[in-house]
Amino acid sequence: MSETAWNIRALEFSNCNCSYGCPCQFSGLPTNGNCRAVVAFHIETGQHGKTKLDGLRVAGMFSWPKAIHEGHGEAAIIIDERANAAQRESLLRILSGQDTEPGATIFNVFASTLEKVHEPIFAAIEFDIDIERRRARLRVPGYIEARGEPILNPVTKAESRVRIDNPNGFEFKLAEVARGWSKTRKPMQIDLADSYGHFCHLNLSQSGVTD
Repeated sequence: MSETAWNIRALEFSNCNCSYGCPCQFSGLPTNGNCRAVVAFHIETGQHGKTKLDGLRVAGMFSWPKAIHEGHGEAAIIIDERANAAQRESLLRILSGQDTEPGATIFNVFASTLEKVHEPIFAAIEFDIDIERRRARLRVPGYIEARGEPILNPVTKAESRVRIDNPNGFEFKLAEVARGWSKTRKPMQIDLADSYGHFCHLNLSQSGVTD
C-alpha cells in the first residue's frame, strides 16, 4: 500500500511518434520500433496527503530505444514554476511512481522502465486544452513547443472522431484520438510531426484510474 494517499483530476494531451491509433495502446509494438513522446496535463483538482495541487500543470519528455516495456528509457519532467516547495515534492513523488500501488498508474509503470531521469525542471507552462474539440497548445519557453489537432479525413478533409475505450487501463478509461506536433530543445531533443495524439481526462489515485 502507498505511504500517502493522493488523487488528481486533470486534462491531458499526449503526442508520440507512432502512427494514428498507436499500436502501444493495444499491447502492440511501436510503429517505428522505438518511442518518443511529449505529454502535458492541467490539474483541475488534486491532493497528495494534505497538499493541494489544484490548478498546477506538468509537462514531460520521454524516449525509449525500443518498446516501452523493454526499458532503458529516458525522461525529463517539467513542473509548474508556480508550485510551492510542498507541491513540487508531492508532484515529483506522484510522477516518479512513489506512493502508488505497483502497476496501478501510468506514472508507476513508466517509472519502472526508465534508466535515465534528468533533474526536474521548474518553469512556466503555457497550456490550453479542449478535449471535446481535440485541440491543445503547449509552450514551455526554451523547452517545448507542441500542439494537438483532430485527424482529418484524407478525402473530404472533415474532422474524424475516434475514441479508445479502455475500461481496465492504467492511464485513462476513454481517450479522444487525435494527432500532434511537438519539438523539444533540452535536455532532450524530440521532433514529432503529424503523429499519434490523444486527449483524455486523467483521473488517477494511488490505487489506479478513478471515475
